[in-house]
Amino acid sequence: MSASPVNTVVIQQWIAEQLDIQRVKEKLAALGYDEETTRLHLAEFKKIKYGKRQFAGFVYLAIGAVLGFISCILTVFNPVPELYNWILFGLTSVAVLIIFLGLYYLLE
Repeated sequence: MSASPVNTVVIQQWIAEQLDIQRVKEKLAALGYDEETTRLHLAEFKKIKYGKRQFAGFVYLAIGAVLGFISCILTVFNPVPELYNWILFGLTSVAVLIIFLGLYYLLE
């Protein structure tokens, strides 16, 4: 088994520069890599880039779920009757929006 020809330092630099896939293809062509090495670099670039989005999506999902659970508990026990509508409609709506944001990051 040979060593991987993928240069992870360069890929991390491209991630930090927030390059899109087309610009990465242009940079790989300018560096003179062959087709197989270019394909491997692009696959690794996509894996790292989308992995970070997926992690952020799971974090937002967890935050939204915890917030929704807190909203549910506060609605059921109703510790402060004056805030019932704020908790039921406001906090639950915020939790659902955060969950949808997490799903956006996860599924896009």
